[in-house]
Amino acid sequence: MITEQDLQEAIAECQGEKHPNASTCMKLAAFYTIRNELYPAKSAEPVVRGYSYAPPPEAVGNTITYESDTEFGRTIRGRSQAEIWPIVDELVSDALRVVNPRLYAAFLRKIRP
Repeated sequence: MITEQDLQEAIAECQGEKHPNASTCMKLAAFYTIRNELYPAKSAEPVVRGYSYAPPPEAVGNTITYESDTEFGRTIRGRSQAEIWPIVDELVSDALRVVNPRLYAAFLRKIRP
């Protein structure tokens, strides 16, 4: 049976290649997979969850990051949701419901869970 030391040596050899190619990468992935399956407690590297360099969403301040090249999209970009949602709510609830009830009903159907 292959030992953990054998796998560590094979991984080090692949990582030490000066000119890695696709074959090297596939071998390295295979060695890591085998090591993690055969020796999970010893070889488990800590998994960092979340965002790499960006702050978590709640730290952004609920700013709108919707990317659109429309006039509306450019206007709301970077503004807070607390500023924009009341305006959208007023527009949809008051104007759209009165002017085009069918479109209003279709809009609500699309956003309902």
